[in-house]
Amino acid sequence: MVKQGHGGSIIGISSVSALVGGGLQTHYTPTKAAILSMMQSMAISLGKDKIRCNALMPGTIATQLADHDMKNPTKKAALEARIPLGRIGDPEDMAGPAVFLACEEMSRYVNATGLLADGGMFSNLQ
Repeated sequence: MVKQGHGGSIIGISSVSALVGGGLQTHYTPTKAAILSMMQSMAISLGKDKIRCNALMPGTIATQLADHDMKNPTKKAALEARIPLGRIGDPEDMAGPAVFLACEEMSRYVNATGLLADGGMFSNLQ
């Protein structure tokens, strides 16, 4: 991107877990926090080249990673209860936020940030 000279957008996939600890996620939350921090550091380094670097931070999304929890009705209900929108996200729910971050016309001054796309879950975890 630097050599091309046209700027651009780099999107790291982090997680709401980057902002909160998880006793059973000691392997997961630090890596998601690292992605957020890396995007911030890259934004500082690459901003002069008009390259924006941001992190997309999903909450619980119905993917292969969540399959085990989704098959347990009690666990699924508990997860949904802490999301103000009342449902687990679909992978398609990440498309709009990703397009927003990628699109120069929509987010040309958005840089070094994490965009929560979690149905409001972070607000309920505080």
